[in-house]
Amino acid sequence: MTVVAELLPAAVRRKTRIGLVAGGLGAYWPQFPGLLPQLKESAAYVSSRFQRMDAEVVDVGFISDAREGAVAAETLRRADCDLIVLFLTTYLTSDMVLPIAQRAHTPVLVIDLQPTERMDHAQFDTGAWLAYCGQCPVPEVGNVFRRAGIPFRSVSGHLRQEAAWQRIDRWIEAAGVRAALRHARHGLMGHLYPGMLDVSTDLTLLPATFGSHVEVLEFDDLRVRVEQVTDAQVAERVALARELFTVDESVAEDDLAWGAKVSVGLDRLAGDFALDSLAYYHRGLDGEQHERLGAGMILGASLLTARGIPAAGEYELRTSVAQLVTQAAGAGGSFCEIQALNFTDNVVEMGHDGPAHLAVSAGDPLLRGLGVYHGKRGWGVSVEFDVRHGPVTLLGLGQDQDGTLAFVASEGTVVPGPLLEIGNTTSRVDFGRDPGEWVDDWSATGIGHHWSLSVGHRAGTYAAAASLLGIPFRKV
Repeated sequence: MTVVAELLPAAVRRKTRIGLVAGGLGAYWPQFPGLLPQLKESAAYVSSRFQRMDAEVVDVGFISDAREGAVAAETLRRADCDLIVLFLTTYLTSDMVLPIAQRAHTPVLVIDLQPTERMDHAQFDTGAWLAYCGQCPVPEVGNVFRRAGIPFRSVSGHLRQEAAWQRIDRWIEAAGVRAALRHARHGLMGHLYPGMLDVSTDLTLLPATFGSHVEVLEFDDLRVRVEQVTDAQVAERVALARELFTVDESVAEDDLAWGAKVSVGLDRLAGDFALDSLAYYHRGLDGEQHERLGAGMILGASLLTARGIPAAGEYELRTSVAQLVTQAAGAGGSFCEIQALNFTDNVVEMGHDGPAHLAVSAGDPLLRGLGVYHGKRGWGVSVEFDVRHGPVTLLGLGQDQDGTLAFVASEGTVVPGPLLEIGNTTSRVDFGRDPGEWVDDWSATGIGHHWSLSVGHRAGTYAAAASLLGIPFRKV
């Protein structure tokens, strides 16, 4: 969706911050004079790989003993990283790295990447072997971390093994999710859709679990901004909508203009409150102004979502958070629920009315005029498209009896076939099994009514992110 990216500049957020420290046992350096330069060369290569990633890297250099480890720990504590990577270049003692994990209060990834695929046994002496001994302390560090109550994660491989770097990349993506949630400001506007008990969320849960902020908003916060929108700004937003969407003949010009006006007001609301996501709902009555605002949200909320500020209707805070997670992972993420099952084709049909993520559209999205929003009051324009065919991953936030939040994911494939044309995003997802059995297993996880549909098979990244966030992960 090149056009979308050009017309809707992405929201700018704090970059993922990665702490990096390499180390080895200083007792070796006088014994084997060529070893330290070789290990530092490996550390420089690792640092260069991290510097090429879309992250800010805090590289504290090379440590050789526990005192240097303590200095590195203090530097990384002050740096407030989203993930710390410990590169074990050869054997080192666990007391060199434990303070780094303890004092920084940051998740740690241990990596050990030997110089090449294998040793040249006929040519190697002890010093040459020690450059390949980064795996040696990994069990020791794992044991000490467990005894200290610190989650242990590791990637073992060799320096130029792309499979190992792909595993490392997954942890960096997961750190990006942690960064997004740690610093996120989630807007919550309006009130709960009456009767949807699963949607109700304790607002303290997000700051307590992730460090996020929840900004409680009124529809009047939107109303006053919409009232300030000029006719020229409405015309400009209508022109943008016509460039991004195919406008169906069912769309009334007045309804399109209203949706455009609300869209400009929404942009101002998101900017004024520095929002990273938005969940909203207002019931309204008999066409009064708040009902009209709620009914006019879909165009503007979809454009916000396309910019990387995901929006969800029905006051679905946990789903707007899930959408932010999938967005931070570079996978888009559209507001979604089950629509029907097709037992002939073995697919689950899913989608939703309301805001959609244009990045997951299979083609040009459509604006359709609706005189009725099913289950809701009001009327106006709605977004409709077929989700891009190919691999997808669902991600939602479940909640347990004790209040614990969990990531719940399932991987499938969107396949072609007949779809409803009712102003909704729709897709046919093949999970490779009986769709009824899939629904049973999915519903048993505590997932709730809605989730985010993201492109690509990303369960591994979402599992890694759950690990860094310290919450359970469930996959169906």
